[in-house]
Amino acid sequence: MGIVQSQSIKNTIFTFVGFGIGAINTLFFYTNFLGKLHYGIVMTILSGANILMPIMAFGAQNTLIRFFSSYKEQKKRDEFLTFMLLLPLALIIPVGLAFYIFYDQISHSWIQENPTLKPFFWLIPVIGLFMAYFEVFYAWAKVHMKSVTGNFISEILVRSIIMVLLLGVHFKWLSTDTFVYCVALAYLAQVIAMKLYAISVKMPVLRFVIPENVREIIYYSLFIIVSGGVAVMLVDFDKVMIPQYKEIGQNAIYGLAIFIATVIAAPSRAMTQITAPITAKLMVENKHEELNDLYKKSAITLQVVGGFIMIVIFVNIKEMYHLIPKDYSGGVLAVFLIGISKFYDVLLGNNNSIIVNTHYYRTVLLFGVFTVFLMIVLNMIFIPLYGINGSAFATLLTVAIYNTIKLIFVVKKLDLYPFTNKTLQSLAILAVCFLLFYFWDFPFYTIINIILKSILVSLLYVFLNYKLQISEEVNGVIANVLKKLRLM
Repeated sequence: MGIVQSQSIKNTIFTFVGFGIGAINTLFFYTNFLGKLHYGIVMTILSGANILMPIMAFGAQNTLIRFFSSYKEQKKRDEFLTFMLLLPLALIIPVGLAFYIFYDQISHSWIQENPTLKPFFWLIPVIGLFMAYFEVFYAWAKVHMKSVTGNFISEILVRSIIMVLLLGVHFKWLSTDTFVYCVALAYLAQVIAMKLYAISVKMPVLRFVIPENVREIIYYSLFIIVSGGVAVMLVDFDKVMIPQYKEIGQNAIYGLAIFIATVIAAPSRAMTQITAPITAKLMVENKHEELNDLYKKSAITLQVVGGFIMIVIFVNIKEMYHLIPKDYSGGVLAVFLIGISKFYDVLLGNNNSIIVNTHYYRTVLLFGVFTVFLMIVLNMIFIPLYGINGSAFATLLTVAIYNTIKLIFVVKKLDLYPFTNKTLQSLAILAVCFLLFYFWDFPFYTIINIILKSILVSLLYVFLNYKLQISEEVNGVIANVLKKLRLM
């Protein structure tokens, strides 16, 4: 896979380092230094900002990737970039004004249930703005096939700053209230760093000219707002709804479970950074066979890598919860439910990149709107009944339905299929590893138990995948490691 494999490996490394920092923050620093109340507030603010981000970005991050390859002249590309940098302002300004004018009405239902959220609620659109322009500048780097540094900024820089801030709370340099405000500064640092890198990759030449295909660009951007909103809502809307029905501390418990489960999707996030522009290029050039090959390779590679992470988490989840304060117990079932939904995302490879780059995207939009409606209804039903586990179950049902619709759509309309007989073999390996190790506990200290079980399940999982040659790309990486260790 060439550049895909090279940058995906680097992105994966940075993503996992970032998740490692995030794991320290989430499992230990947040839970021990900040407390459930302020942790829940941070989760609610960041989830709200994530939901606003696609709107405030006006879809520019995906539109830039979608149309960049279609411009052959540098002058046209400069005009297009300038337009993309200004386009988000068309929604940022009215959204910001609406939030300011109708602040009390917008925040009422959340603050009524959790009044401690009131001083911080205004941070939601501010952080959403920072996130939006980060994605725009990151997209500019991606179209030049430079995704690694942006991934470092996204995955490591922000988490490192937050780690320092949490240590500041621990050593009494910052109050818990001040910490929440400083989280916004971490995202400001993120967007500034991304902007500086983007202009170092290719200094933009500002040309204030409306592109000839402006109607197509705007139409596509509007689609991205809705489709991107659907994707974000499937991830974050449950964390926004929980404080409307339960005390905000429950969001801290749920956020912890979500973080653990989200690690499963880390390889997908890393690979997407480089497969997205390549997918767009192949579709513009109408290279169906190459696209189908990329689809299959990305799906099975992500299944093997994501499945490995999932099985390590699942067989160790009970021990993991022994390491955190008891106030955060009760999230094990949520980890399983959210984890399975994340694994389904992983199974589909670069499915999303294919859909957003096809002229059929308008039809999929209708499915997305239906899915959001379904998710809201399911959360309204299950959160009052079962709390965070009800929200996790609602998310699993919603994601399963939405992903199945997208899969069928790509297969039927584009004649692209991600699965092979290796898919079933990989699922069988996962089932064997889970049944062998989930019910097997060592009578040692918790951390030792986790280490021993992780080593054993890793050896078996890697051995079976390597011998059965499930993924060429994964086998290639394993072979290179073995050669460096002089074991081959």
